Amino acid sequence: MIQITPQMRILVAVKPADFRRGIDGLARLCREELAADPFSGGLFVFRNRRGTAIKCVMYDSRGFWLCHKRLSKGRFRFWPRGGEGGTVTLEAHQVQLLLSGGDPEAANTAPPPWRKLKEVG
Repeated sequence: MIQITPQMRILVAVKPADFRRGIDGLARLCREELAADPFSGGLFVFRNRRGTAIKCVMYDSRGFWLCHKRLSKGRFRFWPRGGEGGTVTLEAHQVQLLLSGGDPEAANTAPPPWRKLKEVG
């Protein structure tokens, strides 16, 4: 099972992917177009051209996970633009919003991912 944690590296591909690709094709996209190692344990998120579906690929040290979510109605309202190497990095709470069809940039109400502890005494 894929568990998205705050420590996980999450890369979102800016350009749409051909969704006829399976795990091997998306892993090749990670290497060739995103310049990232698909075996790194990070989560790689892709969308189709019409913006109605998302695929996530992740390696968990025993094998690859491939998740596919297609909306039954409408399109994903948000998709990142720009980014270095064709990717944008998101935090765990942002990708949760993205997967539910929300806009991670509009709903930035989560606390910062890291806070320094105060010294005691």
